[in-house]
Amino acid sequence: MPRVKRGTVRRAKRKKLLKRAKGFFANKSKLYRAAKESVDTALKYAFVGRRRKKRDFRRLWVVRINAAAREHGLTYGQMISGLKNAGITLDRKSLSELAISSPSAFATLAKQAKAAAKIAVKSVKNAEKAIASKAANAKAAARAS
Repeated sequence: MPRVKRGTVRRAKRKKLLKRAKGFFANKSKLYRAAKESVDTALKYAFVGRRRKKRDFRRLWVVRINAAAREHGLTYGQMISGLKNAGITLDRKSLSELAISSPSAFATLAKQAKAAAKIAVKSVKNAEKAIASKAANAKAAARAS
């Protein structure tokens, strides 16, 4: 088997890695082995960070929506539930932007959500009453026979 010395390939590979480690502290940007470890670690954290970013932004949007909804006498859950019942399909990002940039538009959404939430509560109460009355009728029919 012939001997392989790698020549320029090795240099190019190491140069590429050291370029990635530019700006790292002390030996981590100068020595290959230390640079390789720190670059691998950095890439691992970057991978995790890309997923964390999505969570963090969603949490931020929820906090903003909750704060704005409470100014209009709603909680976050009531606001989202009311919007769903009203058939308004705005995502959390745009809702939080509305809360910051145009509070008047958010106020109209909050009114619609509040109205839809009341309708939903009434329909749930009516359904519960209907179930209770059916159960009472069934008991009365059982006693009669």
